[in-house]
Amino acid sequence: MKLGARMMKTGLAVGIALYIGHLIGFISPLLAGIAVVFSIQPSIYRSYQSIIEQVQGNTIGAIIAILAVFTLGNDPFIVGFAIILVIGMTTTLKMNENTIALAVVAVIALMDSTDQTFLYFAGSRFSSMLLGILAAFIVNLVFLPPRYETRLFSKIDHATTDILQWLRVTTRQLSDEPALKYEITRIQDNIRWIDHTYLLYSEERTYFKGSRFSKGRKLVLFRQLITTTKKSFDVLKAFYRLEHKIEQIPGDFQDSVVNELDKLINAHEKLVLSLKGRIKRTHKQSLRKIEEPNIPLLVEQLMHVYETSNNPDKLIFLPLASQLMEYHYQLERLKKLLKSYQTHHQDDFIQTSDK
Repeated sequence: MKLGARMMKTGLAVGIALYIGHLIGFISPLLAGIAVVFSIQPSIYRSYQSIIEQVQGNTIGAIIAILAVFTLGNDPFIVGFAIILVIGMTTTLKMNENTIALAVVAVIALMDSTDQTFLYFAGSRFSSMLLGILAAFIVNLVFLPPRYETRLFSKIDHATTDILQWLRVTTRQLSDEPALKYEITRIQDNIRWIDHTYLLYSEERTYFKGSRFSKGRKLVLFRQLITTTKKSFDVLKAFYRLEHKIEQIPGDFQDSVVNELDKLINAHEKLVLSLKGRIKRTHKQSLRKIEEPNIPLLVEQLMHVYETSNNPDKLIFLPLASQLMEYHYQLERLKKLLKSYQTHHQDDFIQTSDK
């Protein structure tokens, strides 16, 4: 079992909320722990958004619960009616699911039967929930703040490495079909996580003008890096679909496909290595001395095979030509963006590791 930062932060925040709740003498400090579970967020920016929304949602729940008790009582069906009102209001205000769920918990907690003075009882429970929300925000702000730039590059690097390795194997018809099918599904899941991590990284706020400009360029570079990785994955899927049809292509053209795609893969790998700082920036040829793949010529040859072939399945090679052209185009664009970034931000390195 791997302990993630969010798991540790949730446990720590619950412990702090329960301890302070007992220390203050709240009637139900357990509610503070419940509020923490609904309030912990994956990023500082989302924590800031969450604390405002959670307070608003709980306030709405508390007001409706108090009004319902004073006017209608706390009969079980009245509690259900109050919950319907809270869900309706919070949904209309477009609050997220966690906020709505916590507001419902607030209604149930406040409308519970008690022998104590109702306002004191409700105030204590409402304060317990606010304590949990505040504890989650402070812990998320102070304890192990996420480093999404490093995490994002690591995910992209691993996914790209896997894709390019499988491309090399597949183009030489050495891949095991069940293994490749499993890997394609796994890589697809990884790409979804990359998109999610990119969203979290883009939400991180910078407070200095120079940093904002650099962050903007990094976002553009990362977006292109992800796009290029996705295009290489599209090429891999195209080869996977053609695995049993490749032998229909003339042998000399098969060799051309392998050679040109190897150049494309090498170019992609070299750009990633340059981004990781493993290629000297001062070297004039660091990015230019990449053996250029002649993908347009390769596509022309593929079109010639298509035109001269009498095989009824010849249409299946057209998507491969399209994917190769698009991959080559995105790789060239990544090359230009990386060169531009390294020219204008020589001292602002992209965080590619935790060191």
